Amino acid sequence: MERQLRFVGVGGQGVILAGEILAHAKIEEGGYGIKASTYTSQVRGGPTKVDIILSENEILFPYANDGEIEFMLATAQVSYNQFKDGVKEGGIIVVEPNLVKPTEEDRKKWKIYEIPIITIAKEEVGNVITQSVVALAVTIEMTKVLDAKIVEEVMLSTVPEKVKEANKKAYELGIKYAQKALAG
Repeated sequence: MERQLRFVGVGGQGVILAGEILAHAKIEEGGYGIKASTYTSQVRGGPTKVDIILSENEILFPYANDGEIEFMLATAQVSYNQFKDGVKEGGIIVVEPNLVKPTEEDRKKWKIYEIPIITIAKEEVGNVITQSVVALAVTIEMTKVLDAKIVEEVMLSTVPEKVKEANKKAYELGIKYAQKALAG
């Protein structure tokens, strides 16, 4: 079964890295994973999108199909507005509520969850750079697309030793906040 996910934000928020980790974890699990990113020429601050395709079969097209995306995570209003219509009706959208404000119409079309990803990273982990790890964990808990332990292992293998503990904490908090959001 093919799963299509999308992370959107602005340059510098780590959405591309989170997509790379998901694709890598799917390959580690024995399947196929691809991430295809789109971003403006601005290094930081421009709209960023990364599509993640995970499958048991070979992936022939690297981008998610608009209207078939089951999950999107948004940490910037400009990117949310630009890419939300790719999510299928009834799909899940997680937004950073301090930066993204969905309309009432959006709330009727999609299951929208508000999780303060950046605040969690900054205030609870103590390192805003871990926001991509919080987002990664939220995604795994909400979609169950991959085994959470495999994703955590792949993520920890990509970070320097000196920040492993902070990233481990960020991952655990992302899982916890996603569980809380799903419980209502």
